[in-house]
Amino acid sequence: MDEQTARTLFENALGDYRQEFGSFFVAKMMGLDISYPDDACLVRFPVADFLFNPQGSYHGGMLATVMDISMGHLIKHATGIAGATLEMKNQYMRPLTKGPARCEGRFIRQGRSISFLESRVWDADDKLSAHATSTWKMGEAKG
Repeated sequence: MDEQTARTLFENALGDYRQEFGSFFVAKMMGLDISYPDDACLVRFPVADFLFNPQGSYHGGMLATVMDISMGHLIKHATGIAGATLEMKNQYMRPLTKGPARCEGRFIRQGRSISFLESRVWDADDKLSAHATSTWKMGEAKG
């Protein structure tokens, strides 16, 4: 990705974000495309080099962010109420260096107050790059 494309992503995110699921600044800046097929949250995203670490691959913290977003958005989509990450374990299998990539969040067990989820990231060659498991506190209905 060239500097102008990165700048365009950033500028578009600044001008177009809303503090809501799917449209908040980080999701826009990272170019996330979020959908909900088959009881999952699918996040497709470009592997933008401006988010690379010094070793030349997508930064692990950015991968963790995408996986966290996939699980949080799935909870909101499935229940209508936002949840909160209590803990998250990330495993990095291989460097993510080319895209587009895809991330899929799924429930392992959905509870009323606590839920367990997992998320996986695949590269453009359909090779698993990262996996996360997490525990979430389910939100409470307002009103």
